[in-house]
Amino acid sequence: MKVVITGAKGQLGLELSKQLANYSEYEIIATDRDELNILDANQVSEFISKENPYAVINCAAHTAVDLCETDVENAYKINALGPRNLAIACEKVGAKFVQVSTDYVFDGSGTRPYREDDATCPNSIYGTSKLMGEEFTKQFCLKYFIVRTAWLYGEGNNFVRTMIKLAETNKELNVVDDQVGSPTSTVDLAKAIIDLIGTEYYGTYHGTCEGQCSWYDFAKKIFEIKNIDIKVNPVTSEEFKRPAPRPAYSVLDNFMLKLVNLNTFRNWEESLKEYLEK
Repeated sequence: MKVVITGAKGQLGLELSKQLANYSEYEIIATDRDELNILDANQVSEFISKENPYAVINCAAHTAVDLCETDVENAYKINALGPRNLAIACEKVGAKFVQVSTDYVFDGSGTRPYREDDATCPNSIYGTSKLMGEEFTKQFCLKYFIVRTAWLYGEGNNFVRTMIKLAETNKELNVVDDQVGSPTSTVDLAKAIIDLIGTEYYGTYHGTCEGQCSWYDFAKKIFEIKNIDIKVNPVTSEEFKRPAPRPAYSVLDNFMLKLVNLNTFRNWEESLKEYLEK
């Protein structure tokens, strides 16, 4: 059974390829923009029809949150039209389609972990374009899994590696303390996605590691595990102005995964420890 991965050179794409290689029943077709331009509807249709995959997992996205605020057209093309093209092509051949989405579809004003049925209200171009990608997925493909995740780290550029790199040349760092979420390992997320595509439990899911912390807590934990002696100062979002607004509270509840007995996500600290020890 063929599994097409788009955005295969990104953090999640790399981890999915790695884990899927352990399943004898799956044949991995890893693509990036050079092999498959998801913005080209005709190319997508021809490619998916030719390969006739069991499932397509879309990891391709415009994830530069601040850049999206000015690079609006590309944000919508990649985050909305790309998923639409893939969803239509999957429906034609009866393939399962996984659209990876984000906590940014919520405005972050919540006080309890967001469930899948909570009202969305994005307040950035990134969040709005990703939500449109979700809507197109639901509109054009029956066999869909939308998987929202947050604060992702794996093989590539991410917050964890940035903190370690900055610690090499700084004696102290300022890190935002008024944004709360759940740091999530690509290892845990990839496993959840692979588990899902083996089922017919179609729908929208939240997939993040368990527990919550602020970016400040996250940084402190990274340095603690790595035994790095550095002073970390908590600052407010107001003091650390960015072009795109960040959700103040973006903790997701893996409610639907729990209901179908597929919530294998570990506590964020356990997954982080494993990542840093590797």
